[in-house]
Amino acid sequence: MLEGVTAIYPGSFDPVTNGHLELVNRARHIFHRVVVSVLMNEQKKPLFTLPQRVAFLEQVTRPWENVEVASFQGLLIDFADEVGARVIMRGIRAVTDYDYEFQMALMNRRMQPQIETIFMVPSEAYAYLSSSLVKEVSRLGGDVAGLVPEAVEKELVSRFGR
Repeated sequence: MLEGVTAIYPGSFDPVTNGHLELVNRARHIFHRVVVSVLMNEQKKPLFTLPQRVAFLEQVTRPWENVEVASFQGLLIDFADEVGARVIMRGIRAVTDYDYEFQMALMNRRMQPQIETIFMVPSEAYAYLSSSLVKEVSRLGGDVAGLVPEAVEKELVSRFGR
């Protein structure tokens, strides 16, 4: 474990998936502290409110002592400074993710050279999984069991049925 190193894992988490949680679980064994950072972006129209997304994450990460959940708005690097993070952690599933994340990492480095961005690849079981895909499948009446935490699955079923 990198003693004293705080990493942040930013995202909209709308909703949190088991793919997100797999990355958080791996990161908590690497970093002294992991702050799962829920983006408050008023331009997006999320399915779940910010308090709901934070609550889902708090519920599922509660057993992990070195994992915290927080929300933020504005520049990610400002939030990283605020929580004392030296690392921004991002998950990459495919080349399309990499293109976007690479640009963001370079911009963040330009603004805060002391904060590093690392990319983590999900396990094969979650390599295809995204929040958007989960919402689409659920809206169309598909089963998302095993793809999201149980509380999220129940909420999706209550909204869209099955």
